[in-house]
This record gives sequence, C-alpha cells and structure tokens, in this order.
Amino acid sequence: MSGHSKWAGIKHKKAKVDAQRGRIFTKLIKEITVAARVGGVDPEANARLRTAIQNAKAANMPQENIQRAIKKGTGELPGVSYEEITYEGYGPGGVAILVEIMTDNKNRTAPEIRKIFAKNGGNLGELGCVGWMFEKKSLITVDASKVDEEKLMGIALEAGALDFRTEETTYEVITSPKEFEKVKAAIAGAGIETSTAEITMLPQTYVKLDGKQAQQMLHLMEEIEEQEDVQNVYANFDIPEQVMMEMTA
Repeated sequence: MSGHSKWAGIKHKKAKVDAQRGRIFTKLIKEITVAARVGGVDPEANARLRTAIQNAKAANMPQENIQRAIKKGTGELPGVSYEEITYEGYGPGGVAILVEIMTDNKNRTAPEIRKIFAKNGGNLGELGCVGWMFEKKSLITVDASKVDEEKLMGIALEAGALDFRTEETTYEVITSPKEFEKVKAAIAGAGIETSTAEITMLPQTYVKLDGKQAQQMLHLMEEIEEQEDVQNVYANFDIPEQVMMEMTA
C-alpha cells in the first residue's frame, strides 16, 4: 500500500497549487461532463457524478462552473465530446503503470503519452499488459498524529471497511467502491479529518525503487499527470516517503 498512499498524499498537497493554476479545474470539469453524459444529472442516482461534484467542491470550484459542466454533458450547452481511454505500460525498474485518459483527439494524445514514457525510462505496452495487477478499491488515509489508531480502526471496520493498515505517518482504510461513501461518512461523523479519500486502482504488489530509478519514476509520474488529457495515473512503485518529498519539493 505504501507507494500509492504516499504519492496520493503528495498529490493532495500539490493540488492546492494546481488549483491556483486552473489545471485541476480542467480535469474536474471533464470528469463532471462525462459523468453527467453517461449516468444522468441526478447525483443521488449517479455515484460517479456525485463523487466528481464532491471533488470539485473540495477544490473550491464555483457552483456555476459545476452546473455548466453538467449541462455540457447532457447537451443543454454545447461542449466537446470526450473519449475515455486507458493506456498501460512500464516505468523504470519494471514498475506497472495505468494511465486514464479523457480526450477529444486520441491521435494527438497517444504520441504525447508515448513520448513522455520514453523520455523518462519507460515504455507503453499492449492493452492488458499490467491491468491485471490492479484492483478497483477505495482508499481513505488519515494523518496518524491526529487520531487514535484503535478508534479509527473500530469506526472503519464497523462501517464496512475491508482492511486497515498502518504506514509510516498515516493510517489507511481500504473499502469496496460500493461502501466508500458509507465508511467516509462514518469517519467524518466521528470528527476525524481525512488526508485523502478516493476511489482508485490499487496494485496487488509493489516494486521498490531508489536512487536514479526512483528519480526517473517520479519525473515520469509528474510529466504524465501534467499532460492535459490525463485524468488519473496509477503505479505500483514503492519509494520512501522522505525521498518522494525531497524529489517533488
């Protein structure tokens, strides 16, 4: 778990800066638009849209932007038609990588993603080459200094969590996507602040990296995430938290 949760925590801290630049808004608007198009405009009946709206509000996106994105998804307002694609490949040291894309032009996006991989010691693979290594789960992390371990564990497991793990500075609560909101609500209801809370793709095994390979891997992750059509990136690297913080500072 540690590789994913550490990177998720760093991304969460960086998101505040990204929001100021508008980058995260672009990704959130795309997700809201597609979620509304695929599942309808009612957040209560459309879990994907509900989560997208929650993430947008957490990033301080204005309500009018959210409503405009929904209307573009339903066709009430003119908008771009996005295609969802998943690319699979390998990073330094054989790290498995999944990249979720939302694009209006895959002929533009694919070469750009391929170039980013090659530039940073990785390569794109065939569909299915690494996807089997990941499982769709929900991950909730809490700063270990802010809550008693047994208290959090009890609340999470009673609410339906699948697993509870202790890392260097965080507690991790793993749930099925179906139980995600129930468990998150139970934790929030107890007055416990979460560091991250997301439906994600968790790897079943990890590849430990250090030195040059660790540096290459983090550069690869950052460049992929900065590509405008990328929505999410998942990878099974495990790099010490302190090393990650130093390299991404």
